[in-house]
Amino acid sequence: MEYSNVGDIAREEQESGKKHHKASPLSTTKINMVRPLPAGKDPTDPKGLYMLSNLDQIVPYIIEVIVAYKNTRYHKVEVDACKILKESLGKVLEEYYPLVGRVELGSDGKMVVDCDGGEGGVPFGEAFFDEEMAVAVGDIVMVDRKVARKLVYHTHKPYETILDVPPLAIQVTRYRCGGMILGVRFNHVMFDGIGFADFMKSWSEIARGFPLPIRPHLDRSILSPRTPPKIHFPHHEFLEGPLTPILIPNPLLVTKSFCFTPTMLSRLRELVMQNNNNKNEPVSRAPTNFELISALTWIYCTIAKKVGPEEISQLCTAVDGRHKLQPPIPKGYFGNGITWSCARSRAQDLTSQPLTYVVGIVHDAIKTVTEDHVKSTIDFHEVTRKPLGMVNTMYITKWNRLPIYEIDFGWGVASQVAPGAILENLIIYLSHEKDSKNVVISLSLPVDAMDIFQELIIEFESQLMKDN
Repeated sequence: MEYSNVGDIAREEQESGKKHHKASPLSTTKINMVRPLPAGKDPTDPKGLYMLSNLDQIVPYIIEVIVAYKNTRYHKVEVDACKILKESLGKVLEEYYPLVGRVELGSDGKMVVDCDGGEGGVPFGEAFFDEEMAVAVGDIVMVDRKVARKLVYHTHKPYETILDVPPLAIQVTRYRCGGMILGVRFNHVMFDGIGFADFMKSWSEIARGFPLPIRPHLDRSILSPRTPPKIHFPHHEFLEGPLTPILIPNPLLVTKSFCFTPTMLSRLRELVMQNNNNKNEPVSRAPTNFELISALTWIYCTIAKKVGPEEISQLCTAVDGRHKLQPPIPKGYFGNGITWSCARSRAQDLTSQPLTYVVGIVHDAIKTVTEDHVKSTIDFHEVTRKPLGMVNTMYITKWNRLPIYEIDFGWGVASQVAPGAILENLIIYLSHEKDSKNVVISLSLPVDAMDIFQELIIEFESQLMKDN
């Protein structure tokens, strides 16, 4: 069953309780709007339109992040986590004020944020489950995404386009054991993973009574297109057609997570290196875990989605462009600084050549993202307004290096970080839990494709262990 918000969870639990003649473990739910707390400023002062860069325009997606904390009790004293989070959120929103606005289409067809056109606050849902977190949810990285979806705030009304979605929404779910899950839902046009981590860090520091570690750099004009535009790359990651702000997760998809242990990755690396040596090709370096998993996942997605043998299959990798540019994008930049590399191959070659071949394509594609590539991407969008392609194309992004695990609101750092709903064609690469060397990929595929993908992963694991 799908839920629109914590209120729907409560109703579902109540109905279930009536059927089974037992009390619902969900005892309280409420929703507030958290507004910026002015620091010597008049909160009614008009802020006008906030411009978004071209790198923002190309990612009109919804991202959901769930962060688990094992215990919010401090020295055995219960703290009011929701109160702390709401008050500190109000303070940090004074600096990150565009998150309170509303995303709209400007006269030039580009998205902008009307900082005076939102509902005046960030939706903040609260829930309490009278169960142990380990029982109610368990492993949030591997849990069924329908369960994970309950941990993220959703409004009653259905979304038609990205413009209907609040830039930011929060839900806090507390458990009897003192554990807590913080669910964050945001519009990707507001910031990328690094910008999101900066925001979360700022929020947590204020929650603990500290000043902002760094003020957000709000000026996105530093990523303006050149005059005249200079396009030096083919940019196969984009498709023909105008950009439309419609990107809502498909409810017919199946989302699953797959775990790779250090032993599996080490064995896979050995096989790749051995294959390279057998072909008498020079081995300049061992492939990284990310390259190995990217290549393997790309192959299996191509097979699972039944891409024709002569058709081109693509894997696009999110690459941080902040330090590619000279001068680099300032620290604390509030916006998107990523661009996409694009690895391409005929499906027949992907599925028939050894993994070494595919790893090399992934590696070489990532290396093409230079300063000129970032600027060319900005100019390309200015000229064409093309959206990112979705046909025969997968996108992969790394969460394992984002410092979300280090964010401490006053009751310790997170134990696990995971995605909520995941868009089709998106692969998220992350750590299984804090300090774990296990790597997890989470992705969404149509039912039939996911069945094939899962069978391929199971067969791969079995063969890997057999060859060991």
